Amino acid sequence: MEMYAAMRRRFGHQGWWPTAASPGPDDGALEICLGAILTQNTNWKNVEKALANLCQAGYTSVSAIHAKSHAKLAALIRPAGYFNVKAKRLKNFITHVYEAVGDDIKTFLDRPTAALREELLSINGIGRETADSMILYAAGKATFVVDAYTVRVLTRHGLCAPEDDYEAVKEVLESSLPQDVALWNDFHAQIVAVGKEYCRPRPRCERCPLEPFPHDPMAGTNQV
Repeated sequence: MEMYAAMRRRFGHQGWWPTAASPGPDDGALEICLGAILTQNTNWKNVEKALANLCQAGYTSVSAIHAKSHAKLAALIRPAGYFNVKAKRLKNFITHVYEAVGDDIKTFLDRPTAALREELLSINGIGRETADSMILYAAGKATFVVDAYTVRVLTRHGLCAPEDDYEAVKEVLESSLPQDVALWNDFHAQIVAVGKEYCRPRPRCERCPLEPFPHDPMAGTNQV
C-alpha cells in the first residue's frame, strides 16, 4: 500500500478502463471485453482505432458482431494488428456470449468471480490476463490483472521471483492487499504508468515514485 500511495501521489487516479464517452446501456462492458482481446500484443492507441471502426460500423452489440462475417470483422479491427487471429478470438467470445445470454453481456458477467473466470478461460483465445481484465474492468469484480509491467515491477522490487508464473504473482498481490475492486483497478493502472515511464526493459529509476523502495534494476531482465 505504501508503493501504491507513492505511485498515486505521482500520477493521480488513472480512471481505467477507458471507454467511449457514451458507453451505452451496458455501461461499456462489451467495449471493455472487446478491448481486452484487441489489446493483446499491441498498444492502446491501435486498439482505440479498431474500437472506433467497430463503433462507426454499428458493431456495438453482441448480436451485431455475431451476425457479421469473420472477413468484415477482421477488416475493421486491422489497426489492432494480428487482425485475422483477433477476429477469430472476438468471434469465439461473442458466439459464446450470444449462445448463453443473447445480447445481455451484463448478465453473462454477473456471476461469482471464480465461475466467471473458469468460463472465460474455456473460450479459445482468452488467456488469464484477458480474462482478469474482463472480470475486473467489465464485471467490476475483484481480481488482480497481471501483465508484463506487473511482473517487471514486482521482480525488480523483490516481491516475486523471475520464475514465478502468472498465478503466483497474482497471489502475491491479492493476498497482500485489501479486497477492493476500486483499489485493484487503480493499482494495476498505476503499475502500468510506472512500467511505461520508468520501469522499462532498460530501467530509468531516477525520479521514479518507487525509487525509494528497495530494488534491483536488473532483476529478471532476461525474463521481462
